[in-house]
Amino acid sequence: MFDWDDTNTDHVRRHGIEPNDVEEALTDPRRLSVAAYNTAGEARRGVLGATSAGRVLIVVITKRAGRTRVITAYDADRAEKKRYRTRGK
Repeated sequence: MFDWDDTNTDHVRRHGIEPNDVEEALTDPRRLSVAAYNTAGEARRGVLGATSAGRVLIVVITKRAGRTRVITAYDADRAEKKRYRTRGK
C-alpha cells in the first residue's frame, strides 16, 4: 500500500519519525486533508493525522504507480494540533 525505500525512510527519520508512525497517521480514521498542490509536475497533498500514541503528524504524499509515496512527515505545530483535536465540535 505504501511506497517506502531508503530515501523516504531516512528522510522521515531525520524528523524523528518512524515509518510505522507515518502509516498510522495516514490510516487514522479522523485524518484531515490539509493541502493539495503541484511540485515539479507532481500532485501532492498533505494529511493531518494521529498515531495510536496520540502524536499528531503532517504527512505529505503523492501517488506513484498506484501506490502512496510518502514525501515527508513532521510533527504538527500547535495550531495544526488544535485543528485536528477540535474539528467537528
